[in-house]
Amino acid sequence: MRGTVMHAPGDVRVEDVAPPTLQAPTDAIIRITAACVCGSDLWPYRGIEAVDQPRPMGHEYVGVVEEVGEAVTTVTPGQFVIGSFFASDNTCEICLSGYQSGCVQRQPVGGAQAERMRVPLADGTLVATPDLPPDDLVPSLLTASDVLGTGWFGAVAAAAGPGKTVAVVGDGAVGLLAVLAARQLGAERVIAMSRHEPRQRLAQEFGATDIVTERGDEGVAAIKDLTHGLGAHSVVEAVGTQQSMLQAIRSTRPGGHVGYVGVSHDVVLKGAPLFFALVHLHGGPAPVRRFLPDLIDLIWDRRIDPGKVFDLELPLDEAAEGYRAMDERRAIKALLRP
Repeated sequence: MRGTVMHAPGDVRVEDVAPPTLQAPTDAIIRITAACVCGSDLWPYRGIEAVDQPRPMGHEYVGVVEEVGEAVTTVTPGQFVIGSFFASDNTCEICLSGYQSGCVQRQPVGGAQAERMRVPLADGTLVATPDLPPDDLVPSLLTASDVLGTGWFGAVAAAAGPGKTVAVVGDGAVGLLAVLAARQLGAERVIAMSRHEPRQRLAQEFGATDIVTERGDEGVAAIKDLTHGLGAHSVVEAVGTQQSMLQAIRSTRPGGHVGYVGVSHDVVLKGAPLFFALVHLHGGPAPVRRFLPDLIDLIWDRRIDPGKVFDLELPLDEAAEGYRAMDERRAIKALLRP
């Protein structure tokens, strides 16, 4: 079958790879309907994360179940399913507390930018849609596999809600969908921090009430100016750099909450400034499985349209162009169709 493999930074190829097989009775094999390139895929693409050997790529996926192991009971062949980027049993104490991304049996899910993939712990990882979806819903359902669930967790971790002012640091797909999530959670005001007009427009479509174009000290000052000098009640950090994390913390009012969901790289927080900031910090890899049933319902009923973050659609064989377009910020997010 055809699958996407990263051989080195900047070297992405779609080539013949071995088809997946059941390796455990809890596995499922799904035929991919759509996958996509994630912002976190750009870290190794840019050489910020090491690529020590050829790596099958992709962890966001929707598709149709083709085969299940003998222990799988919650999904059956023929169903259209969505899963998260971490496989979980969804039964351990950690899962039951809502943190499936920290499951005691957690396994990474990969190789989704391909024609088929294996999903471990299928019962706890995959959620079926009510029926086979119409094609126009597929992009939105695909977002639920990661970027929508991650943006939603960022907003939840930041305690976004009625009466709150929420600021979002980062205008990639996760940041834009954190804007959508904050509004869905009832936030009164949502400030999107973005310097790119197409992303600003999409943020406003998703419910942003204000746009801040500045970064660093100027960005913090702009947030303070919009909040009577206090800072936002809730700030979502959706980048993962030192600058973005400090900007998020400093844009939060004392007693406020920061939800950090950008994959952190070389972020160092000094004790004294953090101590005196008086903010709550919560985040990490999103427990997407916690939110999947509700997100699927919202999408299925067409109450939200998160698939708008896909501004580039390509056949799987052109995956390398999807990486280039996102790396060069010519695309917010690239959708791949096998």
